[in-house]
Amino acid sequence: MPLTREAIVEGLRALLGPEKVDTDAQTLNENSLDRYRKLEDIFGIYRLPIPAAVVRVESTDDVASTLAFCNEHRINVVPKTGGTATEGGLETIAENSVVIDGKRMDQILHIDEFNMQATVQCGVKLQDLEDRVRGIGLTTGHSPQSKPLAMFGGLVATRSIGQFSTLYGGIEDMVMGLEAVLASGEIVRIKDVPRRAGGPDIRHVIIGNEGALCYITEVTVKLFTHYPEHNRYLGWRLDEMKPGFEILRDVMAAGFKPSVARLYDAEDGAQHGFDVFAPGQCVLIFTTEGPAGVSAATAEGIAEIVDARPEVTPVDTAIIKTWFEHLNWGPEKLAEERAFIRENLRMGYTTEVSGNWSIINEIYENGIRRVREEFPHIADVTMLGGHSSHSYQTGTNMYFVYDYDVVDCTIEEEREKYHIPLNAIFVEEALKAGGSMCHHHGIGKYRAAWTAEEHGSAYRLMQGLKREFDPNGIMNLGCIYPVEE
Repeated sequence: MPLTREAIVEGLRALLGPEKVDTDAQTLNENSLDRYRKLEDIFGIYRLPIPAAVVRVESTDDVASTLAFCNEHRINVVPKTGGTATEGGLETIAENSVVIDGKRMDQILHIDEFNMQATVQCGVKLQDLEDRVRGIGLTTGHSPQSKPLAMFGGLVATRSIGQFSTLYGGIEDMVMGLEAVLASGEIVRIKDVPRRAGGPDIRHVIIGNEGALCYITEVTVKLFTHYPEHNRYLGWRLDEMKPGFEILRDVMAAGFKPSVARLYDAEDGAQHGFDVFAPGQCVLIFTTEGPAGVSAATAEGIAEIVDARPEVTPVDTAIIKTWFEHLNWGPEKLAEERAFIRENLRMGYTTEVSGNWSIINEIYENGIRRVREEFPHIADVTMLGGHSSHSYQTGTNMYFVYDYDVVDCTIEEEREKYHIPLNAIFVEEALKAGGSMCHHHGIGKYRAAWTAEEHGSAYRLMQGLKREFDPNGIMNLGCIYPVEE
């Protein structure tokens, strides 16, 4: 028989101490959702099952004890650190869930300058580690827009990517080793080595598991030498996205490694202020960094490729530099966003997908076309555009961006009227073309309906992982794996 809400709280307090078990009503409300439901959160509307408790773990042993307790009593667990998730992965959709919050596990355990790596607990903010290693001339190379808020447990669990990924890679390229706790409470450790051929790389089962398989408690990541004085900034304007994708492809295929390679369409670019120097046009941006000779040669090689195209016109590099220095968002920008939404009822969301070079323009054009032709509330969509921001030798991502005014519906109806159908269009077009439905924000609970289609014949292997890691199904119900009827 399931434990009552009161029994869950009593059991956790006896196990961990009352100071680690938070049952404040507003805290529970806020921990029932993430930024997917930001309009409801802003207006204090909480419709999901409210968790029984938020457990403020302070050690790996705390995590292990909590998971063992929840596993024994079949209690749904939602792992959490920074809370910047955007795909519903932190929603508590089961009654009397327990949220395990790792923010107090915030120790930078070791910075190893000789071996170029750092080991941190799951609750360490990326910005804090970056600030620390910058002081000794190093960098993590990881810089998502959520950098001031994001924590390492969540970054690894969601397979995060940063703005410099074209040079440094995604978080999966940076993780050396890690520690995690399984649903049973068993602690496992993957050692920190540069490479090995000791069977399948288990890191990549845990990286990106979104709390659906285990709880990440400790991470070791690579460090890189930092060369801020050698940064170069380049920009061009052009009339269409298709030649822009072709240029990105040529740069990557030639073997260049810019730290940033971005292509904005006119609508998305306008909200970044690009319409001042490129009205009605697309904008192509590159930055390079590294040792002086490498950065300069990379910039010169990219410029040679781009300038050979008759469709492009160069723009003032100072504009690109200023734009990039103000791209990240932290607590202040989040507060401004919430105030703006409350006053104007204008929402802004994104859907990021990926595809090979041969299909990415098709995904972009078809996604935009379908919204304009099929979405019944197109008059309310105030901005519809997108950009490519993470490129590879074999393809790139497409980051669809859309804003809309919430009209003719209640706050509770906003997701169903706007966000869910818009998101579905872009996901469907990516999958139809043979791309991926999610490039870096993860599956969460709102793309889980397409998980089987995303993985195709390999989906049974995904199901096997769930059975092995979480046989009682207590880990983050509905995340990655759709809830079975």
